[in-house]
Amino acid sequence: MTREAKKVLVIGSGPIIIGQAAEFDYAGTQACRSLREEGYEVVLVNSNPATIMTDSDIAERVYIEPISLEFVTEVIRKERPYGLLATLGGQVGLNMAVELSEAGVLEKYNVRLLGTTLAAIKQAEDRELFKEAMKRINQPVPESDIFSDVEEAVAFANRIGYPIIIRPAYTLGGTGGGIAQNEEEMYMIALRGIKLSPIHQILVERSVAGWKEIEYEVMRDSADNCIIVCNMENIDPVGVHTGDSVVVAPSQTLNDIQYQMLRTASIDIIRYLEIEGGCNVQYALDPHSNNYYVIEVNPRVSRSSALASKATGYPIAKVAAKVALGMTLDEITNAVTGETKACFEPSLDYVVTKFPRWPFEKFSMADRTLGTQMKATGEVMAIDRTLEGSLLKAIRSLEIGLDHIALPKLAHESMEQLIERLHKVDDERLYTVAEALRRGISVEKIAYITKIDTFFINKIKNIITVEQRLAAEGENLTEDTLRLAKRYSMPDGVIARYAGVGTDVVTKKREELAIYPTYKYVDTCAAEFEAHTPYYYSAYATEDEVVPQGDKSVIVLGSGPIRIGQGVEFDYCSVHSSWALREAGMKSIIINNNPETVSTDFDTSDSLYFEPLTVEDVMEVIRKENPVGVIAQFGGQTAINLAGPLAQRGVNILGTSVDSIDMAEDRERFDDLLNTLGIPRPVGALVTSHEEALAAAARLGYPLIVRPSYVLGGRAMEIVYNDDELDVYMKEAVVASKDHPVLIDRYMVGMEVEVDAISDGEDVCIPGIMEQIERAGVHSGDSMAVYPAQHVSPEMTEQIVDYTRRIARGLNVKGIVNIQYIIADNTLHVIEVNPRSSRTVPFISKVTGINMIAYATRIALGETLKGMGLPTGLVPPKPYVAVKAPVFSFAKMGLVEIALGPEMKSTGEVMGIGRTYSEALFKAIHGARMRIPEAGHILITVADRDKEEAAQLAKGFTELGYHIMATDGTGQYFKDHGVDCVLVNKIHQGGSTCADLIRQGKVDLMVNTLTYGKRPEREGFRLRRLAVEMGTPCLTSLDTAREVLRVVVGRAKKEVTIDVEALQDYEME
Repeated sequence: MTREAKKVLVIGSGPIIIGQAAEFDYAGTQACRSLREEGYEVVLVNSNPATIMTDSDIAERVYIEPISLEFVTEVIRKERPYGLLATLGGQVGLNMAVELSEAGVLEKYNVRLLGTTLAAIKQAEDRELFKEAMKRINQPVPESDIFSDVEEAVAFANRIGYPIIIRPAYTLGGTGGGIAQNEEEMYMIALRGIKLSPIHQILVERSVAGWKEIEYEVMRDSADNCIIVCNMENIDPVGVHTGDSVVVAPSQTLNDIQYQMLRTASIDIIRYLEIEGGCNVQYALDPHSNNYYVIEVNPRVSRSSALASKATGYPIAKVAAKVALGMTLDEITNAVTGETKACFEPSLDYVVTKFPRWPFEKFSMADRTLGTQMKATGEVMAIDRTLEGSLLKAIRSLEIGLDHIALPKLAHESMEQLIERLHKVDDERLYTVAEALRRGISVEKIAYITKIDTFFINKIKNIITVEQRLAAEGENLTEDTLRLAKRYSMPDGVIARYAGVGTDVVTKKREELAIYPTYKYVDTCAAEFEAHTPYYYSAYATEDEVVPQGDKSVIVLGSGPIRIGQGVEFDYCSVHSSWALREAGMKSIIINNNPETVSTDFDTSDSLYFEPLTVEDVMEVIRKENPVGVIAQFGGQTAINLAGPLAQRGVNILGTSVDSIDMAEDRERFDDLLNTLGIPRPVGALVTSHEEALAAAARLGYPLIVRPSYVLGGRAMEIVYNDDELDVYMKEAVVASKDHPVLIDRYMVGMEVEVDAISDGEDVCIPGIMEQIERAGVHSGDSMAVYPAQHVSPEMTEQIVDYTRRIARGLNVKGIVNIQYIIADNTLHVIEVNPRSSRTVPFISKVTGINMIAYATRIALGETLKGMGLPTGLVPPKPYVAVKAPVFSFAKMGLVEIALGPEMKSTGEVMGIGRTYSEALFKAIHGARMRIPEAGHILITVADRDKEEAAQLAKGFTELGYHIMATDGTGQYFKDHGVDCVLVNKIHQGGSTCADLIRQGKVDLMVNTLTYGKRPEREGFRLRRLAVEMGTPCLTSLDTAREVLRVVVGRAKKEVTIDVEALQDYEME
């Protein structure tokens, strides 16, 4: 084959949403590198700027463009690839391939689909074809039928009996699905499911909720070799989406007959469907017999394959990419051992637990019930020799304020309340089980209520038994009990709490007895062969397998699970830091616990420790490795929070010092610094009680922005407009801030500008200035941002550069600093300073071609900007424009307020890049899947303060031929100001209301701004929720609406054309 013929197009998975997180970034990155190893040229399309995958060194041609038919077609027309690999971009990549094929694009440009064929994909994805295929090979599937009509679906459900499971076709993470207990629920879920499915089709099936849920991860090649990589068991029974279940690998409660039966079934299924590459099969197994059903087959790399990969050390994506090229498993070398081939089944001599991380702390009113629709934003994984240890490690890794399987609030509940809670399937269920065991409720009773296997409940009981032994022994702690507690991976602090002694007592006793963790290899083969990749987990055993990296090693702290406010961007930073350390001739060691990411891939660093990011766990690794120092500025708030405690224990923190970090985060010290530098900031106060808060409010005047100190992603931040609202906030939030005070600032209306800079303590380099499109008050992570800034005067730019330089020097920053400014009444104020990498670093690094993390890592090792040849001051802006747009996952969470405010709510982001602002904006809005109709009806209801501005917008839309609908207040104002519109009733007015119009699909776009207060019974709240449930685009900021109008105008006047360019082309300039 010529070099030309060896060009492969890989489709990524786009922005991170609930149900499709960083696991595809990790799989895609691994696959691109795997293809290049075989001498292929890789062309990548992915709209997500925050990931390693879209770095210009991962593929020869990187297109950060929307993943939609018109844009991908344009890429194919330009690049003319030989083949297309679509099974690595999750559901998005798969659906795109189907669309390209059906539109005749693949045929027209003669592109072949590599790996699994379209027919096979359809057979696994299309519910009807799948059912027929299973019947042909005698695999049992639950009684079910396909519908595109609501009435028929309800009639079928009534016939076979409730509960019923509804699954829309071709959707991801169970979007739009659910379990219906009765006819009314059935009607609502079916209606929503049919609307959300791309082919308007749902599968209605009998529910087997309560059975065991088992998954098998299988590989097959074109020569029909099949292997089982790993099998997994959900602790939660069927009925909870696997992404929301606590999963253990290998399965724990199957007997040999059941294991072999399901293993054979998996191989029969993958052979019959002729899948080439990785595949995931999910089963429901009746706990009282050997009956089972096949629930579903995913003919692609999935969330479970990322877990299976990290759990076994078998690089599924890497192997799947080579299989897609036609190689067979017996020719591919297993990269972990370096001598065995990929055609063997991994064996595990440890237990892995995956625990989901839910975003409920961000959404206090969200429905916490877990069902068939996924709600977790990320997950953690823990490895140990015992199931008890691996479960406790996973709970500590979650960073939800728990260090043990104990929820303090449950201790106050009565027996009746506890038993009632056991019936609830929510995110707190395992803690409830533990509490029930503490109160003496029997294992059988708990199993009967929760349908969780007694095996798992007994394991939790073992932990409770240790707690009771500790409490009984107290100060006379025996060696046996201490060893057992440590074998179950209990931290010293928890042991001390149950024994009623100080933590230092336990630590001292443990050190006297020389009880330290030993570290073991994850080697895919239970130590049969030598492993070449240092990938470790801790266990309190006898033999230690670690070879320390020696005197040139540096530890990089990872960022833990993906959650709202701390996403894959920080993983991007950890990975780049690790690479930069290797280039500088150092050994890099990563500590992290997130199975979905590139940082925990076996070849990203020289050593990888899969451990919780807590002080004790990290200190043990430091004791073992004895590194030169630790880098904490790239792992988000997780790593920054560890910097102080580690420094107190004598660890060398590289880069910006702990004192500087504290100066930026401690309100009073920061104010003093700004005063000395003569830099203004919004006036504010620091209060510790309710009375102080009201006094400060009287002094500062409303509106005010209130928040606890030390916070990431604007958690528990709100804008309050009067005493009553402040009152409510102080009662709800002071709880959220423990003994940290509450900050109150005057809320300024103006334009926000964000800067990421690199500093060596003396000189400062600013790669670019970004301007936020939404006005201040919307969290920067939820706001659209544009580089270079469009509306900042040259004088103001100079002032921004000057302030940035002064702050970086004043704080003595050595590395990256992120500063947010606000321009109000033509004066520049500083809102906040973060002396760490921020979520915009990957975006800025990609659009300016300056690898900020690599330079910051070298500065941490002692180099200077001048020495590295970096320019100081502001780097001149590039001749193109890039826009970052946020992506939300509201549809997945019931009862959540979707209006944007100072608390971050987006789960991911996309980037649009183009020659003009309009082009970049169009790509960003298009890539963020804001489905803006070409024509139709727009419903506008806004608060009084926004009416004037909304009238201008409405005029613009009517000129393009849209029809405006408005409720009486807004509508009357529009009519008085010459805007043509139709009046509709509010919900409480009865008759045919605006809510009915949304339900009937007669509204194509909704613009709704917030009236004060965000309580669920409010009209606006109900309308916004309804829009989300029904899939109607809803804009809650007039700034966003204005930009959307600009894009629509551009399309109408044919100013915006579809044009694509690779990142590499932009970097040439």
